[in-house]
Amino acid sequence: MEYISDNIFDLESIGKKIIKYSKKKSNIFTFEGEIGAGKTTLIKNISNTLKVKDLVKSPTFSIVNEYLTFDNKLIYHFDFFRIKNKIEVLDIGFEEYLDSSNYCFIEWPNIIQNFLPSDVNKIKIEYLNETKRKIIID
Repeated sequence: MEYISDNIFDLESIGKKIIKYSKKKSNIFTFEGEIGAGKTTLIKNISNTLKVKDLVKSPTFSIVNEYLTFDNKLIYHFDFFRIKNKIEVLDIGFEEYLDSSNYCFIEWPNIIQNFLPSDVNKIKIEYLNETKRKIIID
């Protein structure tokens, strides 16, 4: 599937479609795109669809943020941009997060590809211009 977001306001409906589509697959999502493409912004919109109570922000320095929804479910948001080696990923208990059956949103998944199950929802965001993005869901 492929969507074009002409502006930030389109991301709410795209986020809802992504969650609806994911019901057929796992609760693990990877997000790829260059810096500034809008990975965290899309994750914020998806998290709003899932009724997150907390402020959704990039976990660039903390590696993982946990968000609580209004129905007391947890969502995990990872950012592996600063990870230097796979040992760091194992040290945070990444495999346990994946096995939790909670939603896992993963930015910069390249370094951890070998840890991911085959049925992840892969999302690629392409920067088209200042406000426009192409969102591809595999």
